[in-house]
Amino acid sequence: MLVLLRFRVNGGGIDAFLDRARTAVEVLGARPGFIRGQVGRALDDAALFTIELEFDQVGSYRRALSSYEVKMHAVQLLSQAIDEPSAFEVLHERTAAGAVDSPSSLAPDHDTFGVGQ
Repeated sequence: MLVLLRFRVNGGGIDAFLDRARTAVEVLGARPGFIRGQVGRALDDAALFTIELEFDQVGSYRRALSSYEVKMHAVQLLSQAIDEPSAFEVLHERTAAGAVDSPSSLAPDHDTFGVGQ
């Protein structure tokens, strides 16, 4: 599963953001199920940053967020991301070894029912 968080960072806070982002990726990287993490910056908008995380499954990501270390060193930063969906299922992947398509894990009625319905 892929987590893509976007952040808008003003010029004076970039170094502090990068320090906090590195720490967040480090503590999340120590959790079971973590595959990789990256911090990026938009080439066309120098104030727009991303943190991209990959976990083997959504449960691993959710458990990582509940760990003490992550709560202490990452959650505050992650909560400052732009308010938009950030967790994605991977439906197609290509590596040097080839391509893999995966079926969606969303229920067939995912767009008709929500929490409490």
